Amino acid sequence: MTVTKQDELDGLKEIGRIVANTLHAMAKSMEPGMTTRELDDIGKALLEREGAVSAPQSSYDFPGITCISVNEEIAHGIPGDRVIMSGDLVNIDVSASKNGYFADTGATFHLAPIDPSLDRLCHDGKRAMRIGISQVGSRKPLAGIGKAIGRFASDRGYTLIRNLASHGVGRSLHEYPEQIATWPTRGDKRRINKGLVLTVEPFLSRGGHWATEGDDGWTLYSEPRAPVVQYEHTVVATDRGAIVVTLPG
Repeated sequence: MTVTKQDELDGLKEIGRIVANTLHAMAKSMEPGMTTRELDDIGKALLEREGAVSAPQSSYDFPGITCISVNEEIAHGIPGDRVIMSGDLVNIDVSASKNGYFADTGATFHLAPIDPSLDRLCHDGKRAMRIGISQVGSRKPLAGIGKAIGRFASDRGYTLIRNLASHGVGRSLHEYPEQIATWPTRGDKRRINKGLVLTVEPFLSRGGHWATEGDDGWTLYSEPRAPVVQYEHTVVATDRGAIVVTLPG
């Protein structure tokens, strides 16, 4: 989607606020002993209260309202009977629509007791996302996002999952440009047009390079197996940089 009018930006900010509030409320409610389905039910209630519709469920018939991935699961985890435990690494991905506008956000949380190396990975995962967002702006190279994130990851000894990309969003969950690398690439000459709506969502890891699909047809795992974190915002490109629409409020 390309934003051309204020009411379009307002619509994106509304659904962005809803998914951000939902994500943060779910994270605040998360505690050892609860199941991922119970956590997903919290997200369901919050989205319904705001008149928003789960995007993965409505767009892809995903068997849950939000995606909740624990430890070895790195994305698209199906909410179910899995019990969240102390020390777990939990990724929550919330995407939804309202009044024809879509927004997508996600974050990884580390439950106490804190493992310093995982805590550092989470901290640097957020930094990687922010570095990517800093490369978003009118007429900037789309490949600049992955180039900057890749430099940051390499300098600190991390790897990036290279088949889970950022994407266009706005009028649907995934739209043009559908593959926006958050790792260094060659040959991508595309430029970011003013008003483009996209996600920035690097998957930072301590050794993982690829995402592989599990037996359930949805859940993704790191190959080789290694801790992975993901942080994601939906942003709009402007002449002055990126407007982040997935902010709580």
